[in-house]
Amino acid sequence: CATLEDLCRGRTVGFLYFGSQTEQKMSADHDKEAYPAPPRQTPIIDKQTALPNPSLILSKAFYYAVDLPVTTFREAVDSIRSKNRPAYYHQKFRRVPDLTDCEEGDYPCYYEAEMQWRRDYTVDQEIVKVIQKRLRACQQREGNSYQQNCAKEMQQFEEVTKNYQLRYGDLGAYAGARKCLMKQKERMMAAQAQSS
Repeated sequence: CATLEDLCRGRTVGFLYFGSQTEQKMSADHDKEAYPAPPRQTPIIDKQTALPNPSLILSKAFYYAVDLPVTTFREAVDSIRSKNRPAYYHQKFRRVPDLTDCEEGDYPCYYEAEMQWRRDYTVDQEIVKVIQKRLRACQQREGNSYQQNCAKEMQQFEEVTKNYQLRYGDLGAYAGARKCLMKQKERMMAAQAQSS
């Protein structure tokens, strides 16, 4: 049996083919084209030409002709505006008369009262959402003990939802200022009937 040393030195090696042992010698001149050597890694040659790169020239020209002046101007304007920054305020609409204050047949007054009611409705919806977010944040923060630690937020949420329900509760899909006024009138009449 041949050892590993014999194999490395190219000595006689015995091969076994179907039970017969034949001896062969490795040829000294092996076929180099059958097993070509791996290509050597050569560094990429940096081609230096007499002409400069046109894309580099265009990018530098764009930077100095367009980008730098615009950026400098913008920074100067921002520095001036930061000194004289106006305060931002939410748009405040003047309160218009309610439907009860409108004269009969005054359609512009009806329209203004309807738009005022819609603004109030949207504001009340947002108030409920904000209070609900506060309650959820408190519940998330406190975990299982939220009932005792979030009592203030829960009471505030119950109060806000109760008021919202009293005002806009059963108006339906086509709610408006007139429908809301009729609901308030019916509620007042029911309260008077109970008290007497």
